Amino acid sequence: MKRFDRLLIVVPLLILAVIAAADFMLLRSNSSGRQYIVDANRIEQQILSGDTPSADDFPTVTAIEKYDGSADFFRSGGEYLIREINGELYRIDYTDDDNSSNVGTVITLDVTLAVLLVLIMAVLLYIRQNILKQFTKLNDVPYQLAKGNLSEPLKENKSRFFGKFVWGLDMLRGELEQSKTNELERARKEKTMLLSLSHDIKTPLAAIKLYSKGLSRGLFGTEEKRLEAADSIGAKADEIEGYLTKMINSLNSDFMSFDVSVSDVYLSAVIDRVTAYYNDKLSLTGTQFTVGEYDDCMLSTDADRLEEVLQNILENAIKYGDGKSISMTFADEEDCRLITVSNTGCTLPDAELDHIFDSFWRGSNTGSKQGSGLGLYICQRLMNEMGGDIFAETENGNMNVTIVCKKYS
Repeated sequence: MKRFDRLLIVVPLLILAVIAAADFMLLRSNSSGRQYIVDANRIEQQILSGDTPSADDFPTVTAIEKYDGSADFFRSGGEYLIREINGELYRIDYTDDDNSSNVGTVITLDVTLAVLLVLIMAVLLYIRQNILKQFTKLNDVPYQLAKGNLSEPLKENKSRFFGKFVWGLDMLRGELEQSKTNELERARKEKTMLLSLSHDIKTPLAAIKLYSKGLSRGLFGTEEKRLEAADSIGAKADEIEGYLTKMINSLNSDFMSFDVSVSDVYLSAVIDRVTAYYNDKLSLTGTQFTVGEYDDCMLSTDADRLEEVLQNILENAIKYGDGKSISMTFADEEDCRLITVSNTGCTLPDAELDHIFDSFWRGSNTGSKQGSGLGLYICQRLMNEMGGDIFAETENGNMNVTIVCKKYS
């Protein structure tokens, strides 16, 4: 902002310097090249040559008069020159229109440049007030979000340039805050559950230890008592197993929630956004990216979520393919539109294909590539929420992932 403020000072100074230089050059040109002097010199040359000059032949001369002894020759009024030519005096009356013409040019130029200066300053001030100043206010927002300062909402901004941007940042802040709240709540519930289960397990575990000590020390004298103690140990073990099953089921339950808003969406609206981004991205890596022809249709889906699914699949194709070719093709099946993303260089064993939609699962072909094992799991969850489906297959060294979208009916 400080640099821009310095620019607000430099620009008018430069324009004022240009105005001053132009005025100086024009006025200097005017003073050094007056037309009436040139015309007087030409008249003198004609008289010296024996010709009789006429005032009509010269643009600035109004009269040429030879001295005849009359006092009227030296009359005042108007502009004139007196030249001595061949020993005689000549009066040359003239009008200096060139001076007024140049002055008019100078004034016109000054006014034009002044108007230009005002317009430039108005544009610069508008940029400062409505763009730079608003952007400066947002400079600290990403930093605060990264630090986890999520509680303070962003102030509403009605700027035509940043209104939607601020609204989007505030939505991101809200999502991050909600995610943080959900994470803390989930951690609290898990901790409460673990504390409760550990407390519940202590009782049957203590009973098992007690019965086992009794058996080892021969405290149960009869066979009937020993069998009764063994049965009690088995019952307590079953009780502990039940608690462990409850814990496992709780940990395996859905740990992610998805907000899906199904509406009527044109297929092209989603495909155009996806292809525009990946055409640029894949052109930089040299990967051939082809999108097959398709008839546009109305889908019953969430446009943003469908775009997210396609992005996840394409990112997997980039990460785990050989980088040679990625394609997107389309087909119809009953009342559904099928979109298939294929990539070359698939090294996933067929035996692992059934697990690629499991949460936190990563195939043996991932190697050292970073990932969470959640991409395709999220895709499956989203497609199910939108009333669609997703499946995958390998064919001739290609990985084909197909999503099934319901058409609007």
